[in-house]
Amino acid sequence: MDAATILKSKGGEVHSVRPDHTLEEAARILADHGIGCLVVSERPGEMLGILSERDIVREIALGGAGRLKSHVADAMTRAVFSCRPSDTIDELLGMMTTRRHRHIPVVESGALIGLVSIGDVVKLRLAEAEMETAAMRAYITTG
Repeated sequence: MDAATILKSKGGEVHSVRPDHTLEEAARILADHGIGCLVVSERPGEMLGILSERDIVREIALGGAGRLKSHVADAMTRAVFSCRPSDTIDELLGMMTTRRHRHIPVVESGALIGLVSIGDVVKLRLAEAEMETAAMRAYITTG
């Protein structure tokens, strides 16, 4: 299974925020949609960076609640690692673990087609394990 499989089940919708929006506005978007990461862009399909809950918390820890008035561009992660739709679940887990990122944009032919979270990857990995267990049980009981 791969990133494309995840996007097929969850969809490719990606929420975004402009770099000149405030962190408070970004936090509101995250809360309204129940998500943990936004793509930062000025135009559809563009990716200037990503802004995660961690980025916002780090800013508050460094400068207090007043930092919520600062711009997304000041807090976003600019060095974004992306994956391909064909990257496997194990490759995604490796990237997320090594780079300590909870969200990875999925890019195909230079275009952003979705965003995969650690929760998405773990959910699919658990489904794989359950299917393997069921297949093994069926094999054992039917011989």
